[in-house]
Amino acid sequence: MSEKLIFELSCEGRTGADLPELDVPERPIDEMLDPTLLRGELDLPSLSEIDTLRHFVRLSSLNHHILKGFYPLGSCTMKYNPVVNETISRLPGFTSIHPLLPEEFVQGALMLMYELGEMLKDIGGMDAITLQPAAGAHGELTGTLIMRAYFKAKHQQRKYVIIPDSSHGTNPASIAMAGFEPVEIKSNEDGNIDIQALESALSDEVAGMMVTNPNTLGIFEREITKVAELIHSAGGILYMDGANLNAIMGIVRPGELGVDILHYNLHKTFSTPHGGGGPGGGPIAVKSNLADFLPVPIVTRTEDGRYSLNWNNPHSIGKILCFWGNFLVMVKAYAYIKSLGSDGVKHTSEMAVLNSNYLLHLLKDKWELPYPSTPMHEFVLSGEFLKKYGVKTLDVAKRLLDMGFHAPTIYFPLIVHEALMIEPTETESKETLEDFASAMNTILEEAKEKPELLRKSPMHTPVRRLDELKANKELKVKWKGGKDKS
Repeated sequence: MSEKLIFELSCEGRTGADLPELDVPERPIDEMLDPTLLRGELDLPSLSEIDTLRHFVRLSSLNHHILKGFYPLGSCTMKYNPVVNETISRLPGFTSIHPLLPEEFVQGALMLMYELGEMLKDIGGMDAITLQPAAGAHGELTGTLIMRAYFKAKHQQRKYVIIPDSSHGTNPASIAMAGFEPVEIKSNEDGNIDIQALESALSDEVAGMMVTNPNTLGIFEREITKVAELIHSAGGILYMDGANLNAIMGIVRPGELGVDILHYNLHKTFSTPHGGGGPGGGPIAVKSNLADFLPVPIVTRTEDGRYSLNWNNPHSIGKILCFWGNFLVMVKAYAYIKSLGSDGVKHTSEMAVLNSNYLLHLLKDKWELPYPSTPMHEFVLSGEFLKKYGVKTLDVAKRLLDMGFHAPTIYFPLIVHEALMIEPTETESKETLEDFASAMNTILEEAKEKPELLRKSPMHTPVRRLDELKANKELKVKWKGGKDKS
């Protein structure tokens, strides 16, 4: 019975709810609502409460998740987030308020938003902030729209935004959506921005540059202040993708390195669980010369100590999200930073870097490290050498599932062939890292001695290896039962 799907367990007339009798006269639904807005009967299963609960618990056990095992997705920061922050975000005072309530009724929520913004500004070394963007890529778009508005106000026609070849994949998309053209420059042999290539790309048509620091190789851009100097000398703006801020927060402030625009990923760095398609947060902080272009409204504190939504910003790029942002994500970030304090925020970064370098130490003698510079919170190996055994990086990823680990990010960044991008995060123990390294090294021996095992993996997961090409061409995501499973 436990293996049956939820529709197969359905029994007409069975219910998991016990509703009270109506205390008002019953009326047909089409008398209360416009009939054109009504759907037909929903094809939902009829189940008891216990069968419904067992269904969802069984699904959770089939999926790999952070409470089940190690999840070392490079760049995605799949770390454990304290349950207390989830609990705080569910307090009725936060979940039951409406964004259109008068300001005098939501002073606590506005105070939280204001103080979160002040803490994020301090962590980033920036002057002004908006909490509106819903995710990192949304923050990128907001930042590039601010760039466009800035140059429009200066009556300058700027056309290009420079990106390194190690940039996040969303960077060129954000640039294009804002009306600019991306210009890619190569990294040097150390995995850093090539200064000569940057100098060659500069002109009076360049609006700025988008960098990630540490970059997607996990390497800190050691010449970031030189990069900022060059961009500024051309009249451009330096934007920093803060996706990897969890490696440096509390240690260095990007704004003090010459960064003009910085986005934060609340759903990667500041406690909201990452993944599953849920809400995120991508606040944007800027230097003072760009503050007038931030989205409205901005939460401000008045002289009498009250908090208010300030719409008075005639140069603003406008709103970029319904209402004021994903508020409950802000609550989690606020609770996270407050519970850690400034010393704890710094220690978090230190542990992320320590864990990464310890894991690399356990792997580097047997695996290929294409860029030998000391990494920070993540590192990138290459599985290119496995081809001589008839094995690919994908096979390693699938085999890890049989060993109880989720795979690292694979085939990214694109500048590393057969890439394995590994980020252990600060929340994993030394023993977990050692177990993962042991699994990786065991897989390497299997690749040499019995590569067919890797090519057939995973062997012990609920779903075996899929035909991914067929899945993309014939996407089926709804089960109807019977012979028709479309």
